[in-house]
Amino acid sequence: MEKLRYSIGEIAKQSECKVETIHYYEKIKLMPEAARTEGGHRIYGRVQLKRLKFIRKCRSLGFSIAQIKELLTFIDEPNHFCGEVKALAMVQYRKVQSKIDELKNLQSALNDMIVKCKGEQYTIDNCPIIDSLLDD
Repeated sequence: MEKLRYSIGEIAKQSECKVETIHYYEKIKLMPEAARTEGGHRIYGRVQLKRLKFIRKCRSLGFSIAQIKELLTFIDEPNHFCGEVKALAMVQYRKVQSKIDELKNLQSALNDMIVKCKGEQYTIDNCPIIDSLLDD
C-alpha cells in the first residue's frame, strides 16, 4: 500500500532531494507550502512527491529554475498546449547541443596538443603543449 503522508525527511529520501533543497523550492514557490501537523512539522502527500520528482527530473535535464516555473505553470493552469512544452524543450535541447559542441572543440584542441607532444624527448622550453598554451 502506498503511503499517503510523508515527513520532509521521507519525501526528501523518496525524491532523492535534500531537505534544504525542498525548503528552498518552497521559498521560491516551485513547491507549495507544506501543510503542518499540530506540532508544526511539515506534512506532504503524493501530489507534492510527484511534483518534487518532476522538478528533480527537470533539473537533471538542465532546465533552469525559470524554465521549471514555466513548465509548472503549464501544469497548474488550464488552457496550455503540448506545443508550448515542446518549444521550451527545444530551447533546452539547443543549449545542450551547444555545450556538447563546445566540449567537442575542447576535446579536439586538447587532442591536437597531446599528439604534438613527444613527452620525455622535449624539455619544458620545447614542450608543444606549453607552446600552444602560450600562443595568442
